Amino acid sequence: MTSFPRQHARTRRFSLGTPRSFVPGLGPDGPVVLFLRTDAGDDPVTHLWRHDPVAGTTEKLVDARDVGGDGDELPAAERARRERAREQAGGIVAYAVDDGCSVAAFVLAGRLYTVEVATGRVAEHPTAGPAFDARPSPDGRRVAYHAADGCHVIDLADGPGAPGTTRELVSEPGVAWGRAEFVAAEEMGRGRGAWWSGDGSALAVTRVDEAAVPQWTIADPANPWLEPTRHAYPAAGTVNADVSLWIVEVATGERTEVTWDRTRDEYLVHVGWGDDPLTLLVQPRDQRAARVLTADATSGSTTVVREWTDDAWVEPVPGTPSWLGSRLLTVEDRPELGEGGTRALCIEGRPVTPVGLQVRELAPGRRRRDGDASSTDAVDALEVLASPADDPTSVQRWSSDGDPADPGSSWSRTGPEGPGLVSVVVGRRGSSVVGRRTEGDLDAWAPPEVVVRATLAAAAPEVTVSCARIDGTDRVEHHLEGVAETPVVVARPRMMELGGRRLRAALLLPEDDDTGPLPVLLDPYGGPHAQRVLAAQAPYLTSQWLADQGFAVLVVDGRGSPGRGPAWERAVHRDLVTPALEDQIDAVHAAAELEPRLDLGRVAIRGWSFGGYLAAAAVLRRPDVFRAAVAGAPVTDWRLYDTYYTERYLGHPDEQPGAYVRSSLVDADGQLSQARPWDAVAPPGLLLIHGLADDNVVAAHALRLSSALLAEGRDHSFLPLSGVTHMTPQEVVAERLLTRQVTFLRQALGCRR
Repeated sequence: MTSFPRQHARTRRFSLGTPRSFVPGLGPDGPVVLFLRTDAGDDPVTHLWRHDPVAGTTEKLVDARDVGGDGDELPAAERARRERAREQAGGIVAYAVDDGCSVAAFVLAGRLYTVEVATGRVAEHPTAGPAFDARPSPDGRRVAYHAADGCHVIDLADGPGAPGTTRELVSEPGVAWGRAEFVAAEEMGRGRGAWWSGDGSALAVTRVDEAAVPQWTIADPANPWLEPTRHAYPAAGTVNADVSLWIVEVATGERTEVTWDRTRDEYLVHVGWGDDPLTLLVQPRDQRAARVLTADATSGSTTVVREWTDDAWVEPVPGTPSWLGSRLLTVEDRPELGEGGTRALCIEGRPVTPVGLQVRELAPGRRRRDGDASSTDAVDALEVLASPADDPTSVQRWSSDGDPADPGSSWSRTGPEGPGLVSVVVGRRGSSVVGRRTEGDLDAWAPPEVVVRATLAAAAPEVTVSCARIDGTDRVEHHLEGVAETPVVVARPRMMELGGRRLRAALLLPEDDDTGPLPVLLDPYGGPHAQRVLAAQAPYLTSQWLADQGFAVLVVDGRGSPGRGPAWERAVHRDLVTPALEDQIDAVHAAAELEPRLDLGRVAIRGWSFGGYLAAAAVLRRPDVFRAAVAGAPVTDWRLYDTYYTERYLGHPDEQPGAYVRSSLVDADGQLSQARPWDAVAPPGLLLIHGLADDNVVAAHALRLSSALLAEGRDHSFLPLSGVTHMTPQEVVAERLLTRQVTFLRQALGCRR
């Protein structure tokens, strides 16, 4: 039987074979859904697929191996993009489609291709160099792409099946046009740098000048003859990239700068265009404000249409800002609404969702009365993805029963009952599509939608595709099956609320538990922007396998984690470690009161990234509680992490030095910071793990902590991973990491098995 570590590594954490990256729309032949998937649960090569939601049939549209291989030979810019997106597979891992779902564009190994959605005809196009981020115009007549640090356009005069011609739209020596800078891609969720106008006549393009940003070097000590790579890394307190936005006319190349007070608001967080006005979300460096701007596409001048502030920080939310006709939609934190505040959907600044409903994302399923996305403010409903006040472990679909701006409108959950995680993708009908449609039968169909739902009952999510005519008749629904492997482990989390703060937690016990005392292993992330305690089985598979090795595994989301309102998240402001560590300790003691088999004399903790930071902090600052820790890719000195993330929580290091002293494990002089003495007879065990090719949390973090530990005579182990980034996607590495951790923890805790 295949071991779980081997299966977990071979299947890239069971992501292979699972449908993803859905684009539903109205194609030339009617409703269509495009998506990505590999051929099998252990096949890392991803292909582009087409699903007919009316007939319920699925076929492979493009086989990556037929056109460009597995795409392993990547240009540096594409490799960096995949690292920022945490992409673990190969083949076609990203694509974009025109408004009419007639042509899709993708890049393999730096070569750009288009495919006719109706026929499957594929063409390779000439480019100005290794390309990435190919995006068709709304009308499907052109493709914009990034290459050689410039923005280029391919004209498809003879259709997507012909080679076409490429031309440079804009470039400049020493400056990048049309790509996202590091913090935008890593922290803001903005992974692109070019946006088409609705009529396809112009592009909004970022100009990224990184000349003043510190250049960091990533070397490969295992292969010293290789040239080190250098990249611009804006560490906390240092200079950010100079990012501006320009409107570029496709026909002439003429460009106009979009102007706003960039001295005040240096972060370009979000850009939206298409059928709506050119819209920007910008923030100042301290992130305590957000401003929504609209830009005049002719002059480039901007108007502030909405701004709001927060004493700690303003949290951008996916899907917003957005437009409902002429009305602006935002998601804003309102501390005055309910206990702990509410993250609310707002129309023109007025909250419209219920108090206590924490909005995670504005769902794209905005249904208009006439089915036209561009003609009216009137709506039948708005939809959000949100967590109810009593269950932050679930993300559900909520819908208004009418225009939510109307006083009598109310909200209710839509979809299956019970806890779970829901995501929704709904096809859109841009004006460029409506204007081209002449055949009434095609227009009779509303755009299809895709709903993905994960639950505690199954390891794989359920994918449902549905479609109906505009009048609501002839509704059809199909399940889109995946081919992911079935895990050899079945997770059995016991969902809990612990202590006075009602900490959400999951306890996992060994399958062959003999009712004896169990060593405890905490398995958190523990920081902002991520949850580990979720109403789905897949997140607990590794924790369950660890439990089956003889541990009681406890997963806890403490203060700072999302889903429980603004006050809960802002509890880590100016101190990233103390509240997070306190919550882990309180949770393990509260869990022991409910489950007496937990042995509080043998408590360990493991984690990666922020979780690794929390694990290292646990044995350094509370060795009275924790006997062992596995710290993977930990941040140890917050002055070495990036501006946008770090300064949001800790402030600028020159202005808030105390916050960095409180939160860092190693101080500016390379000494341990606020560490308690270890027991000389029975010191805790600490295993540090770090990929030497990590360009996000660089290996200097672990190296500096190791040096400080050595200087103080504190025994520890250090496992450097040559050629490994922050993701650790390599199969052998991923497998051995799990077994190595179990061996270390057993030894450190004195376990018999």
